[in-house]
Amino acid sequence: MPPPPHTKPENVLKRAQELIGVGQQQAALSILHEHVTSKRTRNSTIAALEPVMLLFVELCVDLKKGKSAKDGLYNYKNTSQNTNVATIELVFRRFIELAEQKVKEAQAKADEVSGPAEGEEAKEGTDTTLANVSDLEAMETPESILLSTVSGEQSKDRTDRAIVTPWLKFLWETYRTVLDIFKNNARLEVMYQTTAHQAFDFCKRYTRKTEFRRLCELLRNHLQNAAKYSQQVHAINLSDPETLQRHLDTRFEQLNVAVELELWQEAFKSVEDIHTLLSLSKRSPKNSMMATYFERLTRIFLVSENYLFHAAAWSRYYNLLNISARAVSAGASKKDNPTNITDADLSKSATFVLLSALAIPVISTTRSRGALIDVDAARNTKNARLTNLLGMNSPPSRSILFKDALNKDILQRARPEIRQLYSILETDFHPKSICEKVSPILSQIGADEELQKYVLPLQQVILTRLFQQLSQVYTDVKLEDVLALAQFPDPFQVSAATIEKFIMNGCKKGDLAIRIDHATGILTFDSDVFSSAKAQHTGAAAGSAEADGGSVQRLQSTPSEIVRTQLSRLSKALYIAAQYVDPTFNEDRRKAKLAALKRAEAGAEKEHEDLLARRETIQKKKETAASAAAARQREEEQRRKAKQQELLAAETERLAQEQKDREERRIQAERKKVQREEAEKQLKELKQGVKGIDVSNLDIDDLDTGHIRMLKLQALEREKNEMGEKLRITGKRIDHLERAYRREEMKHLGEDYEAQREKDLKAYEESKEETLRTAEQKHKEDVALKHRLSRLVSPYETFKRDITEQRHADFEKRRKAAERELNQKMEQRKREVREQKAAERRRMEEEERMRREEEERAEREAEEAERAAEEKKQKDAEAKAEAEKRRAERAEAARKQMEREEEAERHRLERKQGGGAAAAAPSRNFDRAPERERPSFDGLRRSAPSEEQSAARGGPPKLALAGRGGKPSWREREEMRARGEIPPGEAAATPPAAASPAPPAAPPADERVSTEEAAMPKRTGYVPPAMRGKAPGADSAPPPEAPKERWTPRPRPTGEGERSESPAEAPRERWAPRPRPTGDGERSESPAEAPKERWAPRPRPTAEGERSESPAAPPSGGAYKPPGAGGAYRPPGRR
Repeated sequence: MPPPPHTKPENVLKRAQELIGVGQQQAALSILHEHVTSKRTRNSTIAALEPVMLLFVELCVDLKKGKSAKDGLYNYKNTSQNTNVATIELVFRRFIELAEQKVKEAQAKADEVSGPAEGEEAKEGTDTTLANVSDLEAMETPESILLSTVSGEQSKDRTDRAIVTPWLKFLWETYRTVLDIFKNNARLEVMYQTTAHQAFDFCKRYTRKTEFRRLCELLRNHLQNAAKYSQQVHAINLSDPETLQRHLDTRFEQLNVAVELELWQEAFKSVEDIHTLLSLSKRSPKNSMMATYFERLTRIFLVSENYLFHAAAWSRYYNLLNISARAVSAGASKKDNPTNITDADLSKSATFVLLSALAIPVISTTRSRGALIDVDAARNTKNARLTNLLGMNSPPSRSILFKDALNKDILQRARPEIRQLYSILETDFHPKSICEKVSPILSQIGADEELQKYVLPLQQVILTRLFQQLSQVYTDVKLEDVLALAQFPDPFQVSAATIEKFIMNGCKKGDLAIRIDHATGILTFDSDVFSSAKAQHTGAAAGSAEADGGSVQRLQSTPSEIVRTQLSRLSKALYIAAQYVDPTFNEDRRKAKLAALKRAEAGAEKEHEDLLARRETIQKKKETAASAAAARQREEEQRRKAKQQELLAAETERLAQEQKDREERRIQAERKKVQREEAEKQLKELKQGVKGIDVSNLDIDDLDTGHIRMLKLQALEREKNEMGEKLRITGKRIDHLERAYRREEMKHLGEDYEAQREKDLKAYEESKEETLRTAEQKHKEDVALKHRLSRLVSPYETFKRDITEQRHADFEKRRKAAERELNQKMEQRKREVREQKAAERRRMEEEERMRREEEERAEREAEEAERAAEEKKQKDAEAKAEAEKRRAERAEAARKQMEREEEAERHRLERKQGGGAAAAAPSRNFDRAPERERPSFDGLRRSAPSEEQSAARGGPPKLALAGRGGKPSWREREEMRARGEIPPGEAAATPPAAASPAPPAAPPADERVSTEEAAMPKRTGYVPPAMRGKAPGADSAPPPEAPKERWTPRPRPTGEGERSESPAEAPRERWAPRPRPTGDGERSESPAEAPKERWAPRPRPTAEGERSESPAAPPSGGAYKPPGAGGAYRPPGRR
């Protein structure tokens, strides 16, 4: 289902643009923010939503709404990341570009405000001013605002703080927002790394050290979370080489920026991050990257004064350059190796390697005591970490570095003065001239800016060598002589206090054994044979970088060393003496050696077999252990997955509960916030509108609207009273004061008037003189200008005349061309007008023709409609006359029918009067009659053939159909007509005078009764309403022969062209069928005398006193007639 019209992106974008057009950017941003953060936005298409997001980020940047931008961009990322990643990059890149552009505009505005005179200084001092803002996320406090106001900053600094700093803060929030949204998303990984590089460039350009630390910590947390939540849908895969390479590139950029900003702690953390990523990588890193890595490490270790690992990093860097140079010369790819590696680069690197190794202090300069066990353990742990960072198997040492330098021809590649320094410090023994020989070399090193940083550690090494060599030659030395020997070049002089401090530090670390006697000025080297500075503590040499002491030049052993090694020297001497004194000693040694060789030869085969068997056993055990380990690993993996699913379900439930709790807390907090804001607003209005009220001691949470209103009323009343009193006192005081002023003023008005008059006259004279002098000067200048310009009049007139003639000629030429073009246009316009008129005339003629044709067609249609109406009216009149004629015929037929019915009724009454007294009582028997009873009609009994006669003639058997009512069927009537007899229906239809002869004489009573009963038709159970409830014979009017039903259908024609009798003569049964033709063109009998058809309704027998169901009984009737009078009950088979 599409969203409602008012929530479509197109409508929202149009509305926002309208609001922006009238200057309501905040309202437009509110509408866009509500739309992009709505859940219904997910149903919109990306193509429609992208312009909305672009306008949304523009407004967020213009109004500095970073929080709103973060909400909208986060929802847009969730909506689009599964369909179109390019639109996400487009919107976010636009967001960053707008923020950066605002910063540049703010800088330009600050430079413009500072003025052109300060332009150069402003450009140079902008970065310094911005760097003085230590933290962009720190809130402004009243103290900081007051301090910045009264501080000694220049106008440029304040301008930058007021204009540039807010936009810098917004740009920093922009980078953080983008990184937070893109974190741990494989589809947005490239944009994430690009944004990180832009953030690094921002920190480097504006020297943002605090923000750089936070950025590094943010990236570090993102990487840890990526490893922790690696099971998410779009999580990054650190096992992917491309992803890992992008992270390494980012960390190397982070390392470079940290080094440039001189944030060495962050640089070291960056190195650790790089080492961690390198350990995860399955392929070897590029040599160019590793070269940068080791070069940065050298700077980090140098700043941290860790000269040992600094030299080790230089050694690794030189080895990498050497390998890369050989690989490139062998034809390897230049992309993965440092390019343009020359002999000068290798020589420079070798110089740094050798010089950094020489600068490693022999005596540790740390403040901690090396003998402490915990400090020693911490140092070992630190050294192990640094060793891993350098990718070395064992911790480096000074001697190992020198051996490596000698083995790899580093000494030959180094500069000559560095090689000479190495020979002086590590090879030669010259205690009285070491400083003299080293001084020129130190001067050369100090002159080079890159090597100057090694002078101070080299002085420590030189002093160490000086005292070590002096201790082997002298026992006591004057302190003055030592200070004279420890002389360095002028910029690098060392004071006596520094040398004494060095000696004390060496004695504390256990590397020197020297005593200083300040009273005599003697420096004494320890010569006690039973004391050793190195042997005093087990960890005494921990602070020394040269624990083995193998590189110390020695002329002779010290007494303490002689005493300490006398047992080992004695054992060696006795062993050699035994070889010379006892000849069998050597023979026994030779025989023992030969026996050992024979035993080895004899057991070599068996030992080989044992080794093979042992190898096979070990291999089987390894396979078994591997299988068990794989099984354990699978089980562990299954348990881990199950546990992870449980944890995920629990985490989901916990997050849902937390979300619910947060929502409840948010609603409660918002409610409290609204109440508090309302109270604060009222208090603020109270403080601003009413003076003299103190609300500092009031608790906002305990206040309500009524209390605040009461306070306001009290304060207003008090203020009103105070104001009235003040006005009264002030008015009285002003009256007295003004009266005193005026009394004193009257004494000095004359003097003041004279003084003012003189002053005005003097000012007028001065102004007059100045005006005359200025006018005269201006007149002279104007005259001189006139004489100077009068020489240009004739050239000016000539030039003006030439220009005028030239322009007149050009004007005439253009005028003639314009006239020709105008004439052409006029002719063309005339032709067009003539053609338009002709076309208009043709169009009007065509319209006139079509109008005439339309009028003619309308007239024809009107005539045809009128003729059709006349014909219809004539037909309607004929139909109406025909209907009137039929209606009259039906009325005449009904009248005749009524007359016939009256006549028949009269005849029945006469017959009833003759035989009504002798009528037998009706029978209540409902059983079937033994024989089929037929009705008796005048003349029918004599002529109607019986069933036996019909059967004898071979005719079809007569069906005993129900509903015939004792009347002859049409077959019987046809047979009667064929014999020349009159059917009973036709006899009833003829007038009584013509149809029936005179009645015969009445027979006796008994015969008459039987004759009447035999002659009368068998009656059904129907009793008319008029005769119900009366005894038989109680009324002289007999019932009609057949009941008259209401809705008798129209009878069908009975003969050829003849119509049936009037329907008024037929019994009005309810659903009686139309009678069929009877043949030979004769009319059928009256429906009143017609037999009942098959499906005519069966008359129901009625009990005594009950009403019949037929609603169409005649209004006149007699007494109740039971069913036996009209016919007994017949089962369905006989009906």
